Formats: sequence, structure tokens, C-alpha cells
Amino acid sequence: MKYEDQLRLWMDKAVDDKDLLDELRAIGDNEEEVVDRFYKDLEFGTGGLRGVIGAGTNRMNIYTVAKATKGLCDYINETFKNPSVAIAYDSRIKSDLFAKVAATVFAANGIHVHIYKELMPTPMLSFAVRNLKCCAGVVVTASHNPSKYNGYKVYGPDGCQLTLEASQIVLSHIEQTDAFSVVKADFDEAVKAGTIQFIEDDVINAYLDAVQSRSIHPDIFKSVDLKVVYTPLNGAGNKPVRAILRRCGVENVTVVKSQEMPDGNFPTAPYPNPEIRQAFEESLKVAEQVHPDLLLATDPDSDRVGIAVLQNGEYQLMSGNEVGVMLLNYILGERTKNKTLPQNPVAVKTIVTSDLAAKVAADYHCQMINVLTGFKFIGEQIALLEEKGEEDRYIFGFEESYGYLSGSYVRDKDAVVASMLICEMAAFYKGQGSTLVDVMHQLYEKYGYYLHKQLSFTCEGVTGMQKMADIMTNLRQNPPKSIGGLQVVAINDYETSLHTDLQTGKTQPITLPKSNVIAFMLENDASAIVRPSGTEPKIKVYVTAVDQSHNAAAARSSQIETDMSALMQ
Repeated sequence: MKYEDQLRLWMDKAVDDKDLLDELRAIGDNEEEVVDRFYKDLEFGTGGLRGVIGAGTNRMNIYTVAKATKGLCDYINETFKNPSVAIAYDSRIKSDLFAKVAATVFAANGIHVHIYKELMPTPMLSFAVRNLKCCAGVVVTASHNPSKYNGYKVYGPDGCQLTLEASQIVLSHIEQTDAFSVVKADFDEAVKAGTIQFIEDDVINAYLDAVQSRSIHPDIFKSVDLKVVYTPLNGAGNKPVRAILRRCGVENVTVVKSQEMPDGNFPTAPYPNPEIRQAFEESLKVAEQVHPDLLLATDPDSDRVGIAVLQNGEYQLMSGNEVGVMLLNYILGERTKNKTLPQNPVAVKTIVTSDLAAKVAADYHCQMINVLTGFKFIGEQIALLEEKGEEDRYIFGFEESYGYLSGSYVRDKDAVVASMLICEMAAFYKGQGSTLVDVMHQLYEKYGYYLHKQLSFTCEGVTGMQKMADIMTNLRQNPPKSIGGLQVVAINDYETSLHTDLQTGKTQPITLPKSNVIAFMLENDASAIVRPSGTEPKIKVYVTAVDQSHNAAAARSSQIETDMSALMQ
């Protein structure tokens, strides 16, 4: 079907959301706009859907959501008996609408629905799936993307994101579904009939109990007054993060008023991503008046958290790698002292996350497992331990993109438990006269300065995907011999599942699932890893430089960055 025919079809059929019709009328005969909306279906990947909100097959709207939900219904009904699902949503534009549409499609297909009464963090969806023994779950969110985006993440019965195999089956059903023919129930009537049921406070309290159980020094705030400024960035973290800090005794918490209430437009933080300094600008204004020890920022669906620490009169942002390494060191060290560390403890990180974590783990005889990028792979490792009755061996998992999880009560990153543990850790070291910046420098002095930087190259539009593919093909066919003045000593190609030692010429299999990722291992423990994003039209490069001083590592990092930027053109 031609794009113009698709446009006419949508103008005729997309009548249930006036915003879509207004948008379609507004674009008129603008060919570029029409093509961008209809040149493909919004891709359903291992994380579900994510895209710009609007009209068309390549957009997030009630029809693409209904189509994806119908495909998921077909998979659920052929796989499970007496099926049920849990649904959560965040503060993004139309998140509540998309969640209700999904609920009505599930209900119309004989699947019992448990849905939260109000916006909730992504980890609370994972918890609800497990707690309510559902066979699947959906959370409507686009995580930390700008306000024009929304998404639809799907979870399996273990509370982990859907497996690669299950995603493919769901996709096959979606491809056979007509978006305008999906049958929906009436939401209010389904609630009255009991086929759609609201998730009650007992599930929320059980989640908070599970989070609180991860505390290592639960009485620390009785002796140390930690002053915190917290921003939920107009997202779902507001109530649960404040609730867990209140439970733990963190009394001195100031919430950033301009970012307190849900608002999918994110008016004071257009990029609601705690990885970037701009997300902290409103917090820094409050800090001028309050003078806190710590700034906390959770993203809109509250699965990521970023921090800034008061150091010598200024607030220093700390990276996801730094916070993850410190949390790992704190948990291992203090649980060793408390004699609560299990035998043969296990920690998990992604392949693009700092190898400094492996150095810390080794000192405590903790097994470090590396997995592909994406927290679902960390969740899968917890599930493998659970199958053997050994889930208590899992003590911590994290990824460089500000996602952390302590405990096995959920199977996704959790900014609520991370916020609690970060505050506890900050209070613990404050009681010893140190800041978290001090602690990180002590780790650098002990193990070496591991500097990490993520480069991002946007490839939008019809030609964007092809450009990303061409870059990856060129890297495989013409790999660089040196990067940043350092020799490439090995290449890990996760698509071919081969590790190639360039010094010996020998190859070994990589025992991870296939993924379109290439890692160039350099001299002196440096590296450059290239990965097309699975959720955004971007190709990402993860740079690592290691040296005995910060300045030397920074200089080396800059050289690697220059060379890798040239390779991305």
C-alpha cells in the first residue's frame, strides 16, 4: 500500500482519538511527513514498542498499542491457562490512555487484568507480575526519552522483560493483526464485571517491604542526619521514593516543587534523563537554599537514578559506573562485616559497564557475570539462580546507564531500592567523615582511574537505519588496527559470537546470545564498544580508558573518542 493510501485509510479509520485526525489533517500533502509516519510499522523488539507519539504506523498511538496488545493476547492465550496480566504506566503524554486501551484489549480476549490505580514505577510492574502470579505484564513508558516519545514494555511471568523467543512469537501475531479491527471491551464495564481489577495497596506495601529488606544498616539515620534534595523529574518516583526514604528514617528530604507532580511535557527538564547535568538544574537551584549533602533524580518511570554530591562547596555529578561500583563495594564490604554475605556471592553487570566492578568483586571472592546490554539479561541471571534455589547468592547487578538492583524481588532495575541504598551509603560514609566523592577517589587510587564515556550518534529518518547498518558492516570488514594510539589486541563480535585474539590470531566462541555489538579491546585495559541502540535511532560507542592518574586517563579517553567519532561518519 502506498503511503498516500495509508494516510487516507487512517483519516477514514482513526476516529477514536481526535488528536490523531487533527495531526493527519495538519500534515496535508507534506510528503516527508507522510513518509516518516507510514514507511514502516513501529518495531516490536525485545523491549516492546518505543516511538514518537502521533498518527501513523510508525508512531505510538491507541491503534499501534491495540495492535501490539492483540498480538500479545494471542501469544498469552496459546501459552497459558487462566491467563492474567498486570499493567502499569508512568507520567508520559497519553500513558494512562494507552494503559487503558491495552487493558480493554486484554479483557476482550479473556485475559484478566490487574492495573494500578495511578502511575507507578517500572519495577513495581515487575513486582506486581510476580506477586499476583500473572503470566505477563505491560508498562507504558519511554523511560528517560524526551516528551515526544512513549513506549510499551512487555514482561514475562518471571517479572523479567520478555525473552527473545517469546518476542518473536508475539511479533508474528502482531504482523497478522489489523490495527483497526482489534476488539476492545468497555473499561468501566469491565471493572464492574471484575475482568479488569485495580491493584490494591497491599501489593504496593509488599513491594516497599521487599525494598526495605535490602537495607544493610537500617539504623544509620538515627545517628547521621543526611540532607537530601530529591526530584522525580515529573515522573512516577515521587510517591514510592519518598515513601521508602520516610520508612528508613531519612527525615531531611526536600522535593523539587517544579518537578514534583506528574507532567509528561517535562517543562523544566526537556530531557528527563538523570545521566545529564541539565536534569539537575532545578535541583541545583533548590540546593542553593537548602545546602543538602546529596541530590537524587529519578527518571520518569523511576527505574534509573542519578546523583550529585556536595564536595568542596560544589555539587559533583557521579556517573552510573561510579555509583554502581561504590554500591557494589559498600554491599560486599558491609555484608562481609555483618556476616550476612552468602557463600559464593554473585554480582552481574553488562559488557559495557566498568570492569572496575570486577576488580572490586574479586577482592571479596564474588563471582562477576558479564551479560549483554539490557537489564533483562541481568534478570535472566537471577532467574537461573532461582531455578537452582540459589537466588540469595545474587547480591547486586547494575549497568552503566544508571540502573541498579539489589535483591531478587523484581527482575528489572529499580530506582526506589537504589535511592534507598545510595542514601544509606552516603550516610554511612558521612558518619566516617567522608563523602561519596572521597570514597570513589579511594577506589580509583586502589585500582586505577577507570574513565568511561558514552558517545551517541543520531541516525534518524528513512536512511538512518541503513546508515547504522553500513557503519557496523564497515567495522567488521575493515576493523581498525589501533584506536587512540593504542593497539587493538582483541575483538569481540557478539553477532558472530567470536572472540579474536589479534596477537595470536586465535578465535574462541562467546557464550552470550547473538547481538549486533562489536568490542575493540585495546592495550592497557582500554576499550571501545560499538552498539546500535535497540530503542532509539542512535549508534552508541562506549569508551574506556585506564591509567594511574585522572589526567592521564582523560587524555587517553579523548584520543579514543576522536578516532571513534571519525569511524562513525
